Parts: sequence; structure tokens; C-alpha cells
Amino acid sequence: MSRDYPDQVDPWKAAEGRRTFSGTVPMDRMARLMPLLEPPVGEAEFTAQFRFDEERNAVIRIEVRAKLPMICQRSLKRYEESVQRRSLLGVITSADEESDLPGHYEPALAENGRIQLRDLVEDELLLGAPQVPRDPAVDAVRRSFGRSGSEQDEPPASSSDEPTRRPFADLAEQLARKQSGKPEEEQ
Repeated sequence: MSRDYPDQVDPWKAAEGRRTFSGTVPMDRMARLMPLLEPPVGEAEFTAQFRFDEERNAVIRIEVRAKLPMICQRSLKRYEESVQRRSLLGVITSADEESDLPGHYEPALAENGRIQLRDLVEDELLLGAPQVPRDPAVDAVRRSFGRSGSEQDEPPASSSDEPTRRPFADLAEQLARKQSGKPEEEQ
């Protein structure tokens, strides 16, 4: 584990000094991310650059890279999802300030005037994680429509000579007869 950064940062002081923090964070310390991962887990690399923009907003340019161990929903086997994210964050002190941020910034809430770098990294990984994990190395599931024991990639084409089976075609007539009270044999 590389520790060239503090746990918490005063974002305005860091922006004033144009500070850059980088290192790795063990993913097992990310409580919100862990339920999505399949142990054992590794580390996430990050770089966070602090500065002020033209409007004197404290901003953070963050880059995060990690391989997330996940379970593929196609094969149900473990694989590593490669995540690389870059974001530009605008520091705010309350949710009310979010609307004041320029549109190209994502909000980063400084609670009690501090930001936890680990939380920023975890947020980026959560945003980069797939909703449905799928190993790109696993081919799409193929369906077998077998004719006489052989597999095909596509369903057999329907012949226009064969009548189409419509199981509910006469349901409306049967319901109408039942409502009128007439037995089916009479009609």
C-alpha cells in the first residue's frame, strides 16, 4: 500500500497550494463498494489534484484506476472489471451549494471543512462499476433451438404454409357465450 497522502484534506488549503496527492487505497476499506466485490480484493490507484478555478471554486481533478473482482452474471465466475475514471469535482460545504456549481463539476461535499480522499476514490469506483457485471471474455449466451439434435445460432424460420397457432383466438367468443348464459352446445 502506498501512503503519500493524508486521510483527510482541507480542500481550500490544498487548492491554495495546488497540491497533488496520489497513492493506493485498499478496496477492503471501502464499505459501500465491498458488497459488489468478490474477495480477495486488491487496491485502487488514484491521483487527486487540487486548485482554484477562475471563479475561486476549489476544484479537484481526480483519476482512479482499479481492477474490481466481480462475479460475471453470464458465467457466474469471478473476473476482474477494469475501471478507469477521471472526474472534475467542485467542493461544496452543503447540499444547498450544489446548484451554484458550474455544470461541468460534480459535487464533492466537504464535511466539517475536510474531505476524505478514500471516500472520493470509493465514489469514483462506485460510479465506474457496471450495474450488471459481465466478463467481456465470455461469449454471449447462445440459444439452442435444435432440430433433430443439432444446434443452431438462430431460431428456425417459420414457414408461411404452416398455420399460425393462436391459443386465445376464440377466447372472446367463449366469454361472450358464458355471459349470455347459453350453453356452448346450443351455439
